[in-house]
Amino acid sequence: MTYSTDWSAYVGGALVESFADAWILGGARTPFVDYNGALGLVSATDLGIHAARAALARSGLEPARLGATIAGSCAQTSFDAFFFPRHVGLFSGMKDDRTALGINRLCTTGFEAIAQASRGVSAGQYEAALSVGAESMSRNPVAAYTHRAGFRMGQVEFKDFLWESLFDTAGGCGMGTTAENLAQAYGITRPEVDAFAARSFARALAAVESGKFGEEIAPITNAEFAATGLKSRGIKLPRGVQQVERDTHIRPTPIEVLAKLGPAFGGVQTGGNSSAIVDGAAAVVITNGALAKQGKPLGRVVAVATAGVPAQVMGIGPVPAGLALLGKLGLSIQDIAVVEVNEAFAAQAESVRRGLGVAEDRFNVNGGAIAFGHPLAATGIRCVYSALLELKRRGGRYAMAGACAGGGQGMMVLVEAA
Repeated sequence: MTYSTDWSAYVGGALVESFADAWILGGARTPFVDYNGALGLVSATDLGIHAARAALARSGLEPARLGATIAGSCAQTSFDAFFFPRHVGLFSGMKDDRTALGINRLCTTGFEAIAQASRGVSAGQYEAALSVGAESMSRNPVAAYTHRAGFRMGQVEFKDFLWESLFDTAGGCGMGTTAENLAQAYGITRPEVDAFAARSFARALAAVESGKFGEEIAPITNAEFAATGLKSRGIKLPRGVQQVERDTHIRPTPIEVLAKLGPAFGGVQTGGNSSAIVDGAAAVVITNGALAKQGKPLGRVVAVATAGVPAQVMGIGPVPAGLALLGKLGLSIQDIAVVEVNEAFAAQAESVRRGLGVAEDRFNVNGGAIAFGHPLAATGIRCVYSALLELKRRGGRYAMAGACAGGGQGMMVLVEAA
């Protein structure tokens, strides 16, 4: 099937919401660590608690002032995963008479966590909230869904949850195929996607060397998390590992090396120009303006847009979301100083850049998920937090951050510098 590059028909169906009084007071993220690496045995809950505690410490907000925790994780990675949002909130210091909500909008879960917290703060339901996203890709289970009542001889079915989740059973294609569909629609070639990936790695390396990612990351050590009246829990790193303090997938990756890799899905995408599989978490503290003025806020959450697109080109989702957002607020892409979009695949991210009309020097300026990884639910919060920090460095006013989501969705969040 041939796909158009005109997404105007999908702009009209997008949902756009503005927020009157929602500010990001502080944030933090864990290092993003390669699959089965130093964080491979740490549950998403404990990764989320670490990020949330660090975000609160940086914000200066007393945890007791939190009115809610909005937390997301796409996969269940521990036997207490049902309690994930509640445990993140309580072990971050939220009072036990406050509530927690778990959400899942696939790869845009982090953006949704920010949107829901911003909505509650702006409506006056509470003065502050935690938005958290955490993902242990390493601890995705090998699962069986049909054996509760037993099984017949030879009919045992255990499957790799992580592998199976990469195939959209309704759309009838894998996530990689959706990127190949966009590559065909936009005429994106293999040399172009390899050049995109090489640029992502080079920019991420430069960000590490300049200390930009050090500003985001809260290093992880062995830790115990305690809360009054609760059984303590914590993080235990592998033997011999004392601290994890940087993203592990970032490395010198020249285009000549990328060009030697074979196709992963029969087209332009390879393992080298697709997002890295990593474990990690991110969190931000969202408050009303009165509380924000008592600290040093990073910026204001202006609005959010969510759009639907065909499942077979799910990666283009941020385009109609972004266009709807700009149209609703009377802005143009030239008004946006920084655009941060998740790099699920190089062809997908380049299609989004072209679809929005963003100049290369304002798009993923410190690299993206191809270089440092995509821990699903954490990505949206990481994108917004990183965009705000870069906006401050550049002295700009507006930044947009977004991602696509499997099944055919996209989100975009607009933030304004404090």
